[in-house]
Amino acid sequence: MSIIIKPIISEKANYLTDLRGAYSFFVNTKANKIQIKKAIEEAYGVKVADVRTMIYAPKVSAKHTKKGLQVGKTNKLKKAVVSLVEGEVIDIFATN
Repeated sequence: MSIIIKPIISEKANYLTDLRGAYSFFVNTKANKIQIKKAIEEAYGVKVADVRTMIYAPKVSAKHTKKGLQVGKTNKLKKAVVSLVEGEVIDIFATN
């Protein structure tokens, strides 16, 4: 099971990184905070101080077509905001 899906790169995520040293990641919906902490520490070689998670519900969309009502939905997402120990930095754009 891959725990870290991808880092989130947005204005808000970059602001949190600059202000608090907190990095945002999309993670597996079944992963808990302990697993996320271990995965970040192993992947980036940093010391994690705190992990906050939030789950986004799937969004449902519907449109009317000739064949009737077409309904679809997106996948459920889990986002983790990881705070690092003072002085630690993750270089998200580094190539491995």
